[in-house]
Amino acid sequence: MEAHTSVDMFAKVLENQLLQTTSIVEQQLDAEIQKLDQMDEDDLERLKEKRLEALKKAQQQKQEWLSKGHGEYRELPSEREFFQEVKESKKVVCHFYRDSTFRCKILDKHLALLAKKHLETKFLKLNVEKAPFLCERLRIKVIPTLALVNDGKTKDYVVGFTELGNTDDFTTETLEWRLGCSDIINYSGNLMEPPFQSQKKFGTNFTKLEKKAIRGKIYDSSDSDDD
Repeated sequence: MEAHTSVDMFAKVLENQLLQTTSIVEQQLDAEIQKLDQMDEDDLERLKEKRLEALKKAQQQKQEWLSKGHGEYRELPSEREFFQEVKESKKVVCHFYRDSTFRCKILDKHLALLAKKHLETKFLKLNVEKAPFLCERLRIKVIPTLALVNDGKTKDYVVGFTELGNTDDFTTETLEWRLGCSDIINYSGNLMEPPFQSQKKFGTNFTKLEKKAIRGKIYDSSDSDDD
């Protein structure tokens, strides 16, 4: 009898909490609706102007990015151009590749898609055989390597496919998540849950990551050159 009474009380408490939460949400909505109802024509006009101004700024920003080569995945003819490219754009992803490495071609496919989606970031590729100075300066030893450059400084690297589920069949969303971890793109998903397509295949190490291990960490890899 006592157990039954306790369950009833618990259910009642939950019901009350739910009703309270619903009431608060309704009050907030009512307040917003009332605020809109009380707006006169001048207020609505100012609101409209602010929205138009925000849209105009967004369009101007988009055009500025496009004029600097954002929106497409481009190859640099030599390492000399690398310095100018990273100087004029805040966020840059540069793929250091080799023609004979088939995994570089896998990355090319995903990077071309992300370049179109994330206009805020410049996506480049550079043949390591044309960039001996840069490879030495950035200590690039494993191919493929993505150098993630923020404000002219290389802040992070994606080395091989270890952090992409350790498979050649990783999805574009997985690479997008990894770039989001380094804040080199504007990522709208949940950084705490990598979008690996098969958790069982990749093991429990990739199911969730500690938040502090996502942003600001220099990722490392013990992969060797894959020719």
